[in-house]
Amino acid sequence: MKPRFALGALIVGVPLALALLGPLFAGDPGPRAASFTLDGGHWLGTDFVGRDVWWQVLLGGRSVVLVALAATVLAYLVALPVGLAGALTHRTWLEELLMRPLDVLLAVPSLLMILLVASVFTPGAVGLALLVALVNIPDAARIVHAAAAEAASRPAVEALRMQGETWWRTAVGYVGRSVARTLAADAGVRLTGVLYLVATAAFLGVGVEPDAADWAVMVDRNRTGLFVQPWAVVVPALLIVALTMGGNLLVDAVLEKRKRT
Repeated sequence: MKPRFALGALIVGVPLALALLGPLFAGDPGPRAASFTLDGGHWLGTDFVGRDVWWQVLLGGRSVVLVALAATVLAYLVALPVGLAGALTHRTWLEELLMRPLDVLLAVPSLLMILLVASVFTPGAVGLALLVALVNIPDAARIVHAAAAEAASRPAVEALRMQGETWWRTAVGYVGRSVARTLAADAGVRLTGVLYLVATAAFLGVGVEPDAADWAVMVDRNRTGLFVQPWAVVVPALLIVALTMGGNLLVDAVLEKRKRT
């Protein structure tokens, strides 16, 4: 096992394990204590309202991880067919119809769009995943389109068309496989951006309750006691950073291995 892959797996494994398995072991939080304390009954101390920080850490990762993964998958489910269709079509008007509206959406900052929509209605976790996916679709589709355009111009694609192959086999079976490395690299970077966007939205109170057990909310609500009880802020912040760093290391290791083979 390569050192980079092992390091990435270790870094990302800790927050993933806490996010997915933590709720199974959280148990009863017990009675609340004084706010921002570091007494022996709470080995990571208490938060701004006296809740056990470790209990919140065990519960707070699932929302961040699941929303980020769902948003990334949803973005690609739309971006892949749109980008491939734009690259493979011979009709310029259809390519313009597919790609130009995405440029308009790219002009609006992602967080601003989320806040504007959130000001109209209050999204839950599902709504936040849909919003984050929506703001990632334009950029993802453009990357798919740019990566697929070169492969779509190869003689092999024209030969497949002349043989009467289906659009699915041409787009996914040939062009899609040709751009798989580019999309894998983009997926690693995109998941990092999505994680930060989800965490920032939760930090601002979008998609989660103000007192929810959520790593991003923990950072927001406990920052006033950072110098009194730092673990309530440092631990969830480090877990979010570990998710993004570990994910990128894993993707880099996989791409490096495929390049050598």
